[in-house]
Amino acid sequence: MAAGGRAPELRVLLCLGALLARWVTAGLEAVVIGEVHENVTLQCGNISGSSVLVTWYRNDSEPVFLLSSNSSLPPAGPRYSLVNTSSLYIRDLSLQDEGNYTCQEVLSDTRSFPVWLQVAGGPYQIEVNISTTGALPNGTLYAAKGSQVDFSCTSSARPSPTIEWWFQAYSNPELFEKNLTVNNFTLMGMSQNLQGNYTCLATNPLSRRQRKVTTELLVYSPPPSPPQCSAETSPESPALQLICRWDGGYPDPDFLWTAEPGGVIVGDSKLGLEVLNESQLSDGKKFRCVGNHIVGPESGASCAVQIKPVNIGGILGTIISLLLLGLATISGLMLYYSPAFCWKGSTFRGRDMGDVMVLVDSEEEEEEEEEEKEDAAEEEEEETHEREELPKEVRKHGHIHRVTALVNGNLEQMGNGLWDLQEDNSEQQSDIVQEDDRPI
Repeated sequence: MAAGGRAPELRVLLCLGALLARWVTAGLEAVVIGEVHENVTLQCGNISGSSVLVTWYRNDSEPVFLLSSNSSLPPAGPRYSLVNTSSLYIRDLSLQDEGNYTCQEVLSDTRSFPVWLQVAGGPYQIEVNISTTGALPNGTLYAAKGSQVDFSCTSSARPSPTIEWWFQAYSNPELFEKNLTVNNFTLMGMSQNLQGNYTCLATNPLSRRQRKVTTELLVYSPPPSPPQCSAETSPESPALQLICRWDGGYPDPDFLWTAEPGGVIVGDSKLGLEVLNESQLSDGKKFRCVGNHIVGPESGASCAVQIKPVNIGGILGTIISLLLLGLATISGLMLYYSPAFCWKGSTFRGRDMGDVMVLVDSEEEEEEEEEEKEDAAEEEEEETHEREELPKEVRKHGHIHRVTALVNGNLEQMGNGLWDLQEDNSEQQSDIVQEDDRPI
């Protein structure tokens, strides 16, 4: 009974020992990494010498014989061979070769050495996608300033590769993104500082083999202001130079000069300068410059310049006419306001009102003032009579002789009156002389 009771305990101990041995063996398992289409060597522990019998198996659902040092046993395939009488050499690896291998040695007892073969593949190919504005004829990508650009990079490998993005702005490289699972990112508001080379680097985590793709990305910006047109002539030649400026953009825009109407192309260049000969010019002709930038606007931006006729004779005539008009105006004002040229009794003032000419010869101012008052009253009465009459009056008061001639714009009548006045004065000279001898 006692012996029968110990039997189950013994079986349990044996099972635990076998399990422990398996754990120990698994802990001593070697790991070998190979690459697809490459060759690999699996070591059989630390066995050395040719007297040991070695056999290699592959552990699938059940052990599969591969190769033995016993020459009577042929290998399972031509890709398997022994190296140094104990190591397994496998040529032209494939992904199906990955798995667990076991080496058994038979000497005084049998020992096993497990080997885990891992097969790495790739990275084989990298695909980079950058959502840019466009591409140049040589394949270089460009993006508009201020736009959003999405970056994506994928690669086929076993196991899955790690993806890294590197950026080099023509100076020092800078790590943008390093993530084991995420392989894309987005840049907002592109600027000139983000212009440079973008590199996607894929790395196989087993073999550490790497593959990379570098893409150049340019950042373009249109000029901030509209173009400016002008025309210049050269004193040395009759040619006309058309100038179109549209500054502030990158890269420089293209310019197209056309003659309007009709849209005939007269020049196409990056400088915006065109020289026209005399046969291309005519008065009133218009020339239009259209600036085109790679990132827009789509229809371009334009300005125009028009050729105007230049009439030198007309300009000089206008200037001379204005000068003469100014001189005439100034002269008239001077004649009108200057006391030396303003006659109160002339025919230039109030010819219709009747002018009075007074001849005075007096030595005493007081008597003259009294006589002027009396004459003024008489003149008011005389103006009511017909203007053809020439009233004549000679009065004797001391040394005063007054003759008043009323003239209605008739210089001949005024001259006749003066002549009659001189005759009367000659007839009465004797009487005046006699009175002068008398005491006053």
